[in-house]
Amino acid sequence: MTLSDWGDWLPRAVEDADPDTVAVWYLGCNGFIIKGSEGTTLFVDPYVGMGDPPRTVRMVPIPFDPEDVEEVDAILATHEHVDHTHGPSQAPILANTGCDFYGADDSLAVAFDDEQWTDNWDVSADQFHEVEEGDTLELGEFTVHVEFAHDPDSTHPVSYVFEHDSGTIFHGGDTKPHEDFPELGEKYDIDLGILAFGAIGNVPDKETGEPVRTKWYSTENEVVKAASDLQFDRLLPSHWDMWKGMTADPKVLHHHTRSYEYPESLEVVEIGDRVDL
Repeated sequence: MTLSDWGDWLPRAVEDADPDTVAVWYLGCNGFIIKGSEGTTLFVDPYVGMGDPPRTVRMVPIPFDPEDVEEVDAILATHEHVDHTHGPSQAPILANTGCDFYGADDSLAVAFDDEQWTDNWDVSADQFHEVEEGDTLELGEFTVHVEFAHDPDSTHPVSYVFEHDSGTIFHGGDTKPHEDFPELGEKYDIDLGILAFGAIGNVPDKETGEPVRTKWYSTENEVVKAASDLQFDRLLPSHWDMWKGMTADPKVLHHHTRSYEYPESLEVVEIGDRVDL
């Protein structure tokens, strides 16, 4: 695994942080660290891989080495794609900390069948927990609800709703808008919502290497529709920074959100930034 461009300052900053409410750090791509006021620390989709050049080329720094993470209670994966479920990024954290891993069946299939985490790293099968839509997890000070996600490129995506005394966070993975999102928006009072956003770009075909017009993430209008239907107070766009040919400018979303009741505000962050509820 390539060493971090930043040394260990980010894991140490998270460990040293004592948030009054809930702090959220952006790891680039769709990775986040969520830490509550009582110290519960959760990682969602942490990925420190380089992609698969020249098809997928990483455009942001590697913010930490997995071996440098010393305090985490759980890792959650939204779906089975490599930049969301990835042994070299996540298995060393499980080995170092003894924390648990939560994901849908196809994410666990990556861990057990495709990458054989229990053979290649010092992790045990009892650290893994399969989740599905409708499940509720009690992880320290957080109640985590597993909800559906609409990602046609994934075989079994899920989203997570993190409820805390200080507020509620939604992480949609790579979801696109869905007709059932208004109902989900009524179900939860979402203070901070995370949605993947990106350009439609040319990506080399796996077989031929020829550029192919490719859409992996929500466009400007789609991400705002999802945020509006889900009634976010704050929209935090993710994934726009990651892949060459797929990068986008999240600031343009100010123009798309201004005429909608929701989201009430746009939270633009860069890799390594922290926001609080």
